[in-house]
Amino acid sequence: MSVVVFALVHLSGDPVLLMVSPDAPPDVVATMRQALGFDRPLYEQFARYLGNAAHGDLGMSLRMNRPVISLILERLPATLKLTLAALALAVLVAVPAGIASAVKRGTVVDRLAMAGAVAGQAVPIFWLALLLIALFGVRLRWLPVYGSGSLAHFVLPAVSLSTIIMGRLARLVRSSMLEVLGQDYVRTARAKGLSESRVLAVHALKNASVPIVTLLGLQFAQLLGGAVVTETIFAWPGIGRLVVEAIFNRDFPVVQGVVLVVSLIFVAVNVLVDLSYAALDPRIRTEAA
Repeated sequence: MSVVVFALVHLSGDPVLLMVSPDAPPDVVATMRQALGFDRPLYEQFARYLGNAAHGDLGMSLRMNRPVISLILERLPATLKLTLAALALAVLVAVPAGIASAVKRGTVVDRLAMAGAVAGQAVPIFWLALLLIALFGVRLRWLPVYGSGSLAHFVLPAVSLSTIIMGRLARLVRSSMLEVLGQDYVRTARAKGLSESRVLAVHALKNASVPIVTLLGLQFAQLLGGAVVTETIFAWPGIGRLVVEAIFNRDFPVVQGVVLVVSLIFVAVNVLVDLSYAALDPRIRTEAA
């Protein structure tokens, strides 16, 4: 990933040309390129970048003249808050919808829930974001449409971002619950006289949770990617907006740093997901032993 990103950002053009005046003499451009290390071969630049990154040094921003790591740490909390809010919203809507769809299989509830899930997957995030802004921000003036600062600022960006995974999650919950509801231990729990809510929550949903948690871990990276679009539309001060600004300004160190940090977060989330399997399904812990 680092190699691909490094190659792509360097193919986008020379950032030095954006840092000097259009009529700057060639010797000034050459001097600045040499000072920034852009006169060296790409493999040498990449090796130096990896060596510095291994020691926690992601370089200096070419436009803001600040350490890249400080820029990322400054913007990362806003992105994580938005991503977690969107993830929580998706779970709160999709899991009950998937359970209801499985329990009421073949009914109007099932068809409506799955139609909504398919529609949620089909709607582009940028179109939905603009629609929400036009309706709730411009026409009704109920919610703010840019920036951050209060809970109201979370609503429109979180709703827009959550639709990335909401439909897929609802469909997976439905299929997992349908598989589990036909098992003997669920029939036994019902035969013992347990309430339907306890059967669904304790016996069915828990045993269906492994593929659901797996999907949430995988989709976390997609939410971080979707945050680029969402943060740009809603002027949200996160790393998504930071990387867009860096791309337009050819700020190579910032782009590379953001991609590296997001990749590390994705790896960490998936490690936590793998570790959670044993807690969710004791059979996995027994097999590992």
